[in-house]
Amino acid sequence: MPLRLAAGDATVTLLPALGGAIASFTIGAQDVLRPTPREALAAGNVRATACYPLVPYSNRIAAAALHLPDGTRHALARNCGDHPHAIHGVGWQRAWDVAHAEAARALLCFEHRPVGEGARAWPFAFRATQAFALAADGDRATLDVSLAIESTDPRPFPFGLGWHPFFPRDDVTHLGFGAKAVWETDGTRLPTRHVAADGPWRFDPSRTISDVMLDHVFTGWDGRACIGRRRQGLAVSIEADTALTCLVVYVPAGRDYFAVEPVTHITDAFNRMARGEPGTGTRTLAPGEAYSCRMRLTCARTSATSIP
Repeated sequence: MPLRLAAGDATVTLLPALGGAIASFTIGAQDVLRPTPREALAAGNVRATACYPLVPYSNRIAAAALHLPDGTRHALARNCGDHPHAIHGVGWQRAWDVAHAEAARALLCFEHRPVGEGARAWPFAFRATQAFALAADGDRATLDVSLAIESTDPRPFPFGLGWHPFFPRDDVTHLGFGAKAVWETDGTRLPTRHVAADGPWRFDPSRTISDVMLDHVFTGWDGRACIGRRRQGLAVSIEADTALTCLVVYVPAGRDYFAVEPVTHITDAFNRMARGEPGTGTRTLAPGEAYSCRMRLTCARTSATSIP
């Protein structure tokens, strides 16, 4: 059953049973996030939703095999069709419970138990929560989201967090953010080379993405991104806390949407950390420990001429 939050003329619809995802975020008649099609809801297709959580990791784990520094190897399920890697954790493919809900706030939670097929999804036990708070003031609305993980496993394990929000896109949509570097990738989107975010990789100042095709992790992200939609008279900003130092930008060719994903680590971070590579963003959660991060999405209706 969808859960609706409202503040002023802004609304957010949550899908606890479908990956704890967001189905929509609107202000008035404008979609801030890509709206979820009815057919996707009917089919239970979480990948077509407006936004879903990434827990306990973002992006890909190479060849669906988790390697730990002590030499242990865990085979993971290939959880995205015929894709060769494990992708985006388990939270987006699990039903979440509604722990609390009121007019403009909600708390969702789920518990992962590594039993049977659950062990192939992720071999360590944990609890996760998502807290949502919607506020609006005239032509401005803000959605605050926090994501937390708590270990319920007797063993320490690597983890990461993030979100996968999608936004509408047309030929004059602008994207802007500051980052120091970016990972080039192979054909399956695994990182190959870390290069400076200069030239075609630079999005500071903001620029149109009509001729851009990306699916890359930017590092040294400053925690802010802006999206300008001139035809709609809508400016959207993303602000993330200091835990979220990486930004995945996904701009597929020929589609009317794109994704800007605040995350804590690079692609295949855990395996790279196990090989001794620095700067992966990998964190380790000890038994009983918890960790959280926060993202804020703010939209403002304004004149088209004031938007880049």
